[in-house]
Amino acid sequence: MIPLGFIVLISVVDLASPNDVHLGPLLVVAPAITASFAGAWLTGLIGALAVAAQVVIGIFHGGLFTTNHETQIIALILVSTVIVLYCRVRERRGRELTRVRSVSETVQRVLLRPLPERLGPLRLAALYLPAEDEALLGGDLYAATRVPGATRVLIGDVRGKGLTAIEDAAQVLGAFREIAHHHIALPGLAAALDASFARHLAETAESPDEDDAVERFVTVLLTDLPDDPAEPVRIANCGHPPPLLLSQGKPVRTLEAGGSAPPIGLGTLPGAHYRQDAFDVHSGETLLLYTDGVTEARDGERAFYPLAERAARWGGVEPSGLVDRLRRDLLVHVGGRLKDDAAAVAIERA
Repeated sequence: MIPLGFIVLISVVDLASPNDVHLGPLLVVAPAITASFAGAWLTGLIGALAVAAQVVIGIFHGGLFTTNHETQIIALILVSTVIVLYCRVRERRGRELTRVRSVSETVQRVLLRPLPERLGPLRLAALYLPAEDEALLGGDLYAATRVPGATRVLIGDVRGKGLTAIEDAAQVLGAFREIAHHHIALPGLAAALDASFARHLAETAESPDEDDAVERFVTVLLTDLPDDPAEPVRIANCGHPPPLLLSQGKPVRTLEAGGSAPPIGLGTLPGAHYRQDAFDVHSGETLLLYTDGVTEARDGERAFYPLAERAARWGGVEPSGLVDRLRRDLLVHVGGRLKDDAAAVAIERA
């Protein structure tokens, strides 16, 4: 209706103006505006109506076959044609982008499978915010699987960005899903993940970018949550930010590990070893795992996102509601755009 309104308004004003005043060239506004929200066919129709209006103006406002009106009509036809061609190109690019996003979404569902809302006696919810525009995948990763008597959860962050980071994330996720069932203790699982990633790096070491392959590693947090609520939660931290424990009416507790372990990919360093720590997590408490893309997100004044301070308000909130609040609050803090990928997993015993 807006382009039609412009056509009618410009035509009426032009017809009511003196013969030496010509507003017909302004009719090009109608197809130009239409192109901003419609496709080629509707834009072409509006362009044709604008040309028809110019013809009517020519007939009743100085003569159709004057040089001025003929020039205006030809120019309006040419400009409208260019706008329609632009719409065709834009629609084709849009279809290509839709196909690419469809492939990306499929790859994401394969690599970074959505976590179920319920897994054993646990409620889970995950958050993933890629930093790249139009991207659905990045270097942050998470996964969860059932093992005898417990639920095993992984969250990690690959060093770097781009296709190399996605490749490394895919390797770690695939290795975790395969070997998580073969190790009872988390230190053994961490060592196995490190060995698997080392083989992956060895296979890529022959690539032209050999130096980058040497510097690739993944920070990982492994968590075992037993089905028996009386048993403690076991955590193996491999260079990753420690999780937070949220409880309604209580301060946020940071589950700091008793010792440090290197990230996956650096476990072959001299003296490196993996260990696990035990923490009591009671019913009604929420375990929040996250990547450094959350805590290192900065606002316009370069201040880091205060995750522990904000999370203190969300004690007692169910996991899905918690990650929704975290998403909104984090995006508000950074002004709508992250500089790094961010991921989080909220876990609560049902």
